[in-house]
Amino acid sequence: MKVLMINGSCRANGCTFTALSVVADALKEEGIDSEIVQMGGAPVRDCIGCRKCAELDNKCVFDDDLVNKIIEKAKQADGFIFGSPVYYAHPSGRILSLLDRVFYASSAVFAGKPGACVVSARRAGTTASIDVLNKYLTINRMPVVSARYWNMVHGNSAEEVMQDKEGIQNMRILGKNMAWLLKCIEAGREKDIDMPALPEIERTNFIR
Repeated sequence: MKVLMINGSCRANGCTFTALSVVADALKEEGIDSEIVQMGGAPVRDCIGCRKCAELDNKCVFDDDLVNKIIEKAKQADGFIFGSPVYYAHPSGRILSLLDRVFYASSAVFAGKPGACVVSARRAGTTASIDVLNKYLTINRMPVVSARYWNMVHGNSAEEVMQDKEGIQNMRILGKNMAWLLKCIEAGREKDIDMPALPEIERTNFIR
């Protein structure tokens, strides 16, 4: 089993990466592989809702060597963790653009697989950012993995994050809980327990 983690920071070895690395270590202790994908500092364009992905075998029409690469990796992953720094009490714009595009183009790749979101801040804005990111999981029927507190760390540098003992402990708990849920899902599949089928959607968006 494998967990795919996305670092939504442009800093490859910064605070968000540090938090994800602690989760990765906890997963490894439980026999779960993981990979951290660095988004890097290149611009990430927004989804424009063109729906061309439906004609392209669930690939984004903008082939920028990031979104479609992550979609391919996601097909082989069993769980996901999305990490972001906090900018103005909000996740980074780059990870939101990425998630808009990968979920719009290939939502079926993520459905039914456990997910979690991790945020890093110097001081505040963390719970608002977690709320934004968690909506991608819940709209797509992904079991949301929690720790003992909100999945966040505090610090202005990787060194300061490691001094946040409560935050680091929660990252380790998150890794252990993710591993537990993955094993539970695997055990369920062995008993032929699958996700319930979705009924046809009843759209009531006309109601005001």
